[in-house]
Amino acid sequence: MGKLDGRVVVITGAARGQGEQEARLFVAEGAKVLLGDVLDDLGEALAKELGGDSAKYVHLDVSQEADWVSAIEAGKEAFGKIDGLVNNAGILRFNELVDTPLEEFQQVVQVNQVGAFLGIKHTAPAIAEAGGGTIVNTASYTALTGMAVVGAYAATKAAILGLTRVAAMELARKKIRVNAMCPGAIDTPMSNPAQLDPNADPTEMSAALNDLYKKLVPLERVGKPEEVAKLALFLSSDDSSYITGQPFVIDGGWLAGVSIF
Repeated sequence: MGKLDGRVVVITGAARGQGEQEARLFVAEGAKVLLGDVLDDLGEALAKELGGDSAKYVHLDVSQEADWVSAIEAGKEAFGKIDGLVNNAGILRFNELVDTPLEEFQQVVQVNQVGAFLGIKHTAPAIAEAGGGTIVNTASYTALTGMAVVGAYAATKAAILGLTRVAAMELARKKIRVNAMCPGAIDTPMSNPAQLDPNADPTEMSAALNDLYKKLVPLERVGKPEEVAKLALFLSSDDSSYITGQPFVIDGGWLAGVSIF
């Protein structure tokens, strides 16, 4: 028996990184997953690997409302219902606030913040129709504390915590629980772009990240996307049946304070 037997979950940004690991774990735990992303080749390959009975890929630009409408329809057609969502898709840009072009700021807001809003807006009615379920929003460590040069990203992730709390209150009567994950440094292409370089050694790049975060994080290493996936599983399963409207920090202790060791 899997923890998600009989569930149908939409996962955005599912073609790689945290979303990919969430999809793999959810299928292993009995769920059927609708994989949404703009990386069509990677998404289609992952769906094929996971199997047509368990996974379907759809092109989903989370910033576009029409894409959400189409995705929800595709999910219902493929699996009969939708009763879960992991709002994982997001982008990160590095710039000091005074040097951030308005276009760049708005792009980050459109994908991260508007994308999460649209996901809730269009998935919640389907989840309610199925009798209830879960929504897991991906916020960030930076939603809870400051970090230089990620102002646009941090602003959107703080907004996601606000959306999470409001959605939890509004959707509770429909038997929908809404929570947020706040990852710290996780070894994915977002925080480690070298993973996308075919000439780079991924083991060497991960080791370099570990050297950096060993100085910053009490657990002395960068996080793994598989670890975030396990938190998403907890928040999507009955293990968290009395939890809603909460942020869950998964950062190796980074937010706990400043180490002198």
